[in-house]
Amino acid sequence: MIFKKPKFWDLKKPSLISYLLLPLTIIVKIDKYFQSFKITKKNDKIRTVCVGNIYLGGTGKTPTVIKLFKILKKLKLRVAVGKKFYSSQQDEQIILKNCTNLLTSNDRKSILKKAINHQQEVLIFDDGLQDKNLYYDLKIVCFDSQNWVGNGLLIPSGPLREKLDSLKEYDCVLLKDAHKKNSVIFKSIKRINNKIKVFNTYLKVSNLKKSNNLKKFLIFSGIGNPNSFKKILIENNFNIAEEMIYPDHYNYKKSDIIDIKERAKKIGAKIITTEKDYVKILPKDRKNIDVLKIKLNIKNEKTFIKFLKSKIYDKN
Repeated sequence: MIFKKPKFWDLKKPSLISYLLLPLTIIVKIDKYFQSFKITKKNDKIRTVCVGNIYLGGTGKTPTVIKLFKILKKLKLRVAVGKKFYSSQQDEQIILKNCTNLLTSNDRKSILKKAINHQQEVLIFDDGLQDKNLYYDLKIVCFDSQNWVGNGLLIPSGPLREKLDSLKEYDCVLLKDAHKKNSVIFKSIKRINNKIKVFNTYLKVSNLKKSNNLKKFLIFSGIGNPNSFKKILIENNFNIAEEMIYPDHYNYKKSDIIDIKERAKKIGAKIITTEKDYVKILPKDRKNIDVLKIKLNIKNEKTFIKFLKSKIYDKN
């Protein structure tokens, strides 16, 4: 889905627009109701992990999947990543293909069959928590603590794909960008599901050193949470002169790149963007555009790996 997230989604309290859209949330509720009747069976031929979200967009799913893939590879397991094919999400698919053993198809059951045929031991699904057609041995929900649940309402009144109470159905929460608010968020999660595991994560720049703050930068992105991109640059002393925001999964045209470069030249700034945006720019148009590459780290990683093993190796 290509969209530009409405600002009212992340207000502390629902706005008038949110209340006017409330009747439309019935579509999400009906879908959730019928999904609840589906019965799935555990597959003994492979272990499945699903990394998804409740808050729509910008929760760190893709770097989380890559991190999990690397952890499981270190455990000497045959592991693949599965992502349902969407023509609008080729940016994520390219990154996953470059960093993991990626399997794609138009439906997740076909991906599962491919993984079994390839004799994989573990399959990590990027997204799919709301797809009840498959059984997952481990269900991980990603949140960004900066946005948490926004105004707390379902789509389209708010950013939630399902109610927060659905955490009762899941095994683990990975909470990105830990800060002081985490204790409040942690308590909110545990009130819903006291057994769920919660781990804090953070993003770290992997390809650029801290910038000289005397240089000016124009930044642009078309991702679910552009504030996250801007925040990590500020934390690494980048002097941001201007920001250009496009819809999530935006496909850049040549005219867009010309506009970006002309604007940067006018204000005397260097240009930097995200990896997801960079892969969608034609190689011949990438000149003078820097890319920020990040990796996800998990606090208490040893404890997380122990938890992960308990789910992967458990035969019951």
